[in-house]
Amino acid sequence: MQKIKRRDFLKGAAGSVALLSVGVQSQSAEASTAAERGSEHVGILYDSTLCVGCNACMSACKEANDMPPDPTGGSITLDNADDLSENTLNVIKMFVDGNGETKDSAVDGYAFIKRQCLHCVDPGCASACPVSALYKDEHTGIVKYNKNACIGCRYCQVACPYLIPKFEWNDWYPQIVKCQLCDHLIEKGGVSACCSACPTGAALFGKVDDLLKESARRLTMEPGVEYAFPVSSIDAGTVQTHKASEYVPHVYGEHELGGTQVMYMSGVPFDKFGLPDVPKHSYAAIANGIQGTLYKSMVLPAIVFSGLAYFINKHKKMEEAEHDTTNSNEDGGKS
Repeated sequence: MQKIKRRDFLKGAAGSVALLSVGVQSQSAEASTAAERGSEHVGILYDSTLCVGCNACMSACKEANDMPPDPTGGSITLDNADDLSENTLNVIKMFVDGNGETKDSAVDGYAFIKRQCLHCVDPGCASACPVSALYKDEHTGIVKYNKNACIGCRYCQVACPYLIPKFEWNDWYPQIVKCQLCDHLIEKGGVSACCSACPTGAALFGKVDDLLKESARRLTMEPGVEYAFPVSSIDAGTVQTHKASEYVPHVYGEHELGGTQVMYMSGVPFDKFGLPDVPKHSYAAIANGIQGTLYKSMVLPAIVFSGLAYFINKHKKMEEAEHDTTNSNEDGGKS
């Protein structure tokens, strides 16, 4: 039996590569149609330079969301979480370098970071979920979770570049767990519990557009000079006076992966906190761009099936020809 010639295989492979190249080249154009922030979308601006590591936000989060104690920090009785888990939606972590004496210094200093769901503008977790158990609220932009739709596949965990969604491994009826920005409080006119509990205004709630304006204002501040900083909510009218620190000239989350609704400001580089260096376009938009190009007008399936039909037909003719030759030889032998 004859096999498909390598030349024919390479021709087919070359065609596939060319088609994939078209898809890759169109990523930027397709990605430009990704989701955008809405004018009513809400979020949090976390300013690491204002954080004192008191963990009040963690306690408030546990109370507001009825979360159990988390002993991962070493205690078996006290709530002493050292990272996000199925029992902890919000955690304050600490960066330390050298002797750790100077706050907000990358050298011989220390700084705090608040880890929680960033509520991406174009969330990879929602894009990966096959049953829409994770979805984006159209009005607030909050990435919510519908436990009744979840099938426990955990694709969201793989798709999240920030490693946010957690799974209840020790529960008989496990769910995905992540911050939902205290949407139950927001629906009643309140703000996220972590922000209302923060004593310094390090965690600030508000509409994302207003938070971006506030972050831009802070980037123009002169280090060492005292300024007024809003506390709890950007439109609450409550302020505190702090000396401005020297900020990294970038707001993490303003553009990362299409933008997020929880954003960071810091005096030390963001990679010191383990925040990933990611592109501007969201992975969801890039993936959709490639898929959209490949499957637009069913071009790829048509080519694939045409190629398969060609090889199957050719192979069938070879078998028929071989069969005829064999029969002819057998007939000749008998005669």
